[in-house]
Amino acid sequence: MSVNSSVFSYVEENGMTYHRYKDGKYMLPNHESEMDRLDLQHQLWLLTLHDALFLSPVENPHNILDIGTGTGIWAIEVANNFPSAHVVGTDLSPIQPAYVPPNCHFEVDDFEDEWDYTQKFDLVHGRAMVTCFKDPLGVITSAFNSLRPGGYLELQDLVLPMRCIDDSLEGTKINEWQTRTLAAAAKMGHTWKVSGFYSQYLEEAGFVDVVEQHLQWPMNRWPKGAHLKTIGSYFQEDMTRGLENLSMAALTRGAGMTMEQVLELTTEAKKDLADKRIHAYCPIIIVYGRKPE
Repeated sequence: MSVNSSVFSYVEENGMTYHRYKDGKYMLPNHESEMDRLDLQHQLWLLTLHDALFLSPVENPHNILDIGTGTGIWAIEVANNFPSAHVVGTDLSPIQPAYVPPNCHFEVDDFEDEWDYTQKFDLVHGRAMVTCFKDPLGVITSAFNSLRPGGYLELQDLVLPMRCIDDSLEGTKINEWQTRTLAAAAKMGHTWKVSGFYSQYLEEAGFVDVVEQHLQWPMNRWPKGAHLKTIGSYFQEDMTRGLENLSMAALTRGAGMTMEQVLELTTEAKKDLADKRIHAYCPIIIVYGRKPE
């Protein structure tokens, strides 16, 4: 849809702002601190994938679609890397920058609506979408129908909840936070546990040569090895900035908590994020598949 003044009139709730278009559908805010966190998380993805923006074997793409583009940073970098391609980024919130590469543009859209693009895409990309889906198979089917034969869909995501290599996560406030947040989201019809089924959904939609890769984000610097310690530092900062943003709407709307109760819980949970005695990590999954020729 075209951007008009009403979509910039954000909804204010518990000291945060949320998208106006389809108010309430996405439970994370769109204010400046969340935008900064998303850009930080972009760097975390680059560290994880050794500077690769995608893993699909796409060559010389002409049309690329980034769904749930957020701040648009992925779409902008792809547009810079592939100046002959046209890159479209869509999101419920018009929070992307005004000045972008000439081969990149953004639209306010809901990817769970019917897709009506006139062009066929070489690559459809979605990242950190696990908190967004109500109908993941429907979205994946829409992507399949909007790809040219031989085109790829790639989803890069977290697998929730965080896990642990021992029992050190049990009884912690960070575990209470994630358990209560996931339960509250599910109560409102938002399951945040769909990413583990992406490969199945791609195959059901008709994709072939589906590839699934697994990586990990340590909760902090607890693991051995410089690379994992660096990733742990970034993920700890990502979560420290994001606990309230990730859970305020879910816990107040779905669990009946007050803003003050959420802040009390997240304050305690942040202490656990820094505790290297807790050997927790978040599984990361990258899934891509090809539309048959």
